[in-house]
Amino acid sequence: MTEIRALSRLEMTSVKTKLVYGFGSIAFGVKDQGFSYFLLFFYNQVIGLPSLVVGSAIAIALAADAFIDPIIGQISDHLRTKWGRRHPLMYASAIPLAIAYWFLWSPPAWSQESPFFYLVAIAIVVRTLISLYEVPSAALLAELTYGYDERTSMFGYRYFFSWLGGLSMTMLGFGLFFRPSTQYPQGQLDPANYPGYAAAACIIMVVAIFVSSLGTHRFIPYLSLPHADGRPNLKRFFGEMMESMNNRSFIVITLSTLFNFGAAGVVTNMNFYFSTFFWDLNAHEIFILTFALVPAPFVAMFLAPYLCKRFGKRPATLGLWVLSLIVNWIPLTLRLVGLFPPNHSPSLVPLLLWFGVFGSILAAANMIIMSSMLADIVEDSQLKTGRRSEGLFFAANAFVQKAVSGLGGLISGVILAAAHFPATSKPGELAPEIVTRLAWIYLPVVLGLYILSMLTIAFYTITRASHEQAVTALKLEN
Repeated sequence: MTEIRALSRLEMTSVKTKLVYGFGSIAFGVKDQGFSYFLLFFYNQVIGLPSLVVGSAIAIALAADAFIDPIIGQISDHLRTKWGRRHPLMYASAIPLAIAYWFLWSPPAWSQESPFFYLVAIAIVVRTLISLYEVPSAALLAELTYGYDERTSMFGYRYFFSWLGGLSMTMLGFGLFFRPSTQYPQGQLDPANYPGYAAAACIIMVVAIFVSSLGTHRFIPYLSLPHADGRPNLKRFFGEMMESMNNRSFIVITLSTLFNFGAAGVVTNMNFYFSTFFWDLNAHEIFILTFALVPAPFVAMFLAPYLCKRFGKRPATLGLWVLSLIVNWIPLTLRLVGLFPPNHSPSLVPLLLWFGVFGSILAAANMIIMSSMLADIVEDSQLKTGRRSEGLFFAANAFVQKAVSGLGGLISGVILAAAHFPATSKPGELAPEIVTRLAWIYLPVVLGLYILSMLTIAFYTITRASHEQAVTALKLEN
């Protein structure tokens, strides 16, 4: 039995397992791409809702996540079934998620106010269902391996597929679904193009969830069992949640990730606006820039583990942050001071491509390491509480990741309103001073959020040595 278990442990960290496990993150990437990249634009520029109203609707759905996600995580940690703690929830999420996601892009024409309430309701449903998969799936990683460096490697695969899912939907959007027409020279403004995009997203999410869930199903006998706590007790249920979350490194990583993903959410939500109105790019040019980003997470998947082994997780993530901020903000900053090529210049797209790819590699490696830092909190907390709370901790991670589209969407709506950016605008007909004002408001807001994230992560205390000591101590206890 010991030999069989040891063999399974090796299989649980094999390249095949990493590929199958990571593949499921395509579902989150597809959903997050829609929420972060298209949703604000769709309801603002296509449906015609004011940007601040759309941002508020997305933020309300995010507020609901603050309560729903930790509960899903806690349920996942305590679930007892013949299929373990994680897989029943993962299987249950797939079909309902696809149905809800399709309806997100098909709002009914009931009344002038109905799109707002419809968006709030359907966004909460979609977010809850993606959490039903993403939280237990992410929690699996801390059970598949206890290794300090191996976790970074596995998160690299997970992040690669998540990024690939989002990029694939962006490329499908601009390369296939958002076809230009006489009435809509820029196809992303045509409401008739979105049902096909939504249907493709639904199919991809379902396939990703089932492939990953079935591919990791055989490891269920070797995963951790829930803490034996007797009969269900609501008071103890929430008391254990608060005890586990009262961990210094957990609080630090949560705050840092919230600022980081909040800033990334603003960047992603506003990227569509800047591509369309600031850089005046057409769908083909946006497709090229998006396609060029495909290798970025693949490179980051190998860069992140190397940097962790060489420098440790906290120093590596701080260094990557500084470099990525410099690289990612050069084009916009230089344009605002008149030192970047003008729109439609032959050198514009190549320069945007180079800065985009290099900056994306650095940013992706940084996010991989931050996720790996969260996994190391599991053993630190177990030493203090006697419980493994992977689901709860990764529920918090799922929550802050969804802040990309929630908090980011709200801040983006405020930025657009402050810049007096009109709804249903057309490129070439918008006053240049509005676009410039938008950039000057956007830049300091996003940089401030990133700086707050960097300052917060400096207080993270878990190192390679302390993590290995915790794993050793837990083995001695068991």
